[in-house]
Amino acid sequence: MDVADIRAEYDHPAWVTAVVTFIAYGVILGGMALLLFAVPWLIFTFI
Repeated sequence: MDVADIRAEYDHPAWVTAVVTFIAYGVILGGMALLLFAVPWLIFTFI
């Protein structure tokens, strides 16, 4: 089984949707963490 076979096995739209959903969740959580923790820390540290 080579890489092309593995890629063809997971090329279904449901897998693509799942991967994109997890990536989007990570981006949203990362952005929220920056807004809720990093920004206040920067404000209170440097102002």
